[in-house]
Amino acid sequence: MAATIGSGLLSFPVTHFDADLQFEEAPYREHCAYMLEHEVVALFAAGGTGEIFALSPQEILTVTRAAAEETAGRVPVIAGCGYGSAIALEIARGAEKAGADGLLLLPPYLVGGKQEGLAAHIESVCKATNLGVIVYNRGTAIVNEDTLAGLCDRNPNLIGYKDGVGDVELMMRIYNKLGDRLTYVGGLPTAETFALPYLEMGVTTYSSAIYNFMPEWAVKFYKAVRARDHALVHDMLRNFVLPYIALRDKGRGYAVSIVKAGMDVVGRPAGPLRPPLTGLLPEEMDQLAELVSKARASV
Repeated sequence: MAATIGSGLLSFPVTHFDADLQFEEAPYREHCAYMLEHEVVALFAAGGTGEIFALSPQEILTVTRAAAEETAGRVPVIAGCGYGSAIALEIARGAEKAGADGLLLLPPYLVGGKQEGLAAHIESVCKATNLGVIVYNRGTAIVNEDTLAGLCDRNPNLIGYKDGVGDVELMMRIYNKLGDRLTYVGGLPTAETFALPYLEMGVTTYSSAIYNFMPEWAVKFYKAVRARDHALVHDMLRNFVLPYIALRDKGRGYAVSIVKAGMDVVGRPAGPLRPPLTGLLPEEMDQLAELVSKARASV
């Protein structure tokens, strides 16, 4: 599974809600099936773009089960996992029963800890399941290369490292120390912006939220990155990604909001956002629609 994840593009399906903000399984499953029509090597169910922070532990498992059943083994399904250790262990065990192939371990809620504490948290999740675990370095959980190496020595199912920090020196120290022991995933928002320089640091893949509403464009961009086609990458950055980021930065929480807005723009609505997230303003929607239209026409 680790080799598979590192070989191609990854994505987080958005989580579909109805007008009462309840999970809608049928359109979510249809969306997972749609994503598999294109070139994606793994799906992260109930991840950041899937609003894991707004889901109950049971809902995380329901979403995971729906994704696992819909993909039916065609690609690995990586379940979001997080919060404090007690809830993370509950999610980890439940995700394995729900049919997940792996876990993306997000930072603990609100509080951080010393390296020893973070290691104990990560290790408890690794030992609670047979699933492959990808640790997400960001927010309240930033482990260094020595902590990560010790965890890898003790936990063979720790298979991946996702960087959401953007600390180039730390990334280089980790890759230098651990090499191909781990699969490295780009996790900075918006991931496409950092894909080319991160490739030179051993980060062969990343999770694309844009893939939700423009899969053909996202695959074209990923292939350009892997081919080190600098001219094409920078052209696609200039014409879509950078103005998309400028629009994303107009509102707090828009990193997820703009993805659901993109779904609306292309005629594949996924329903509202759960609070505290809010949708784009009408004029922002118009700007996004124009950007998406031009980007789709270029593929």
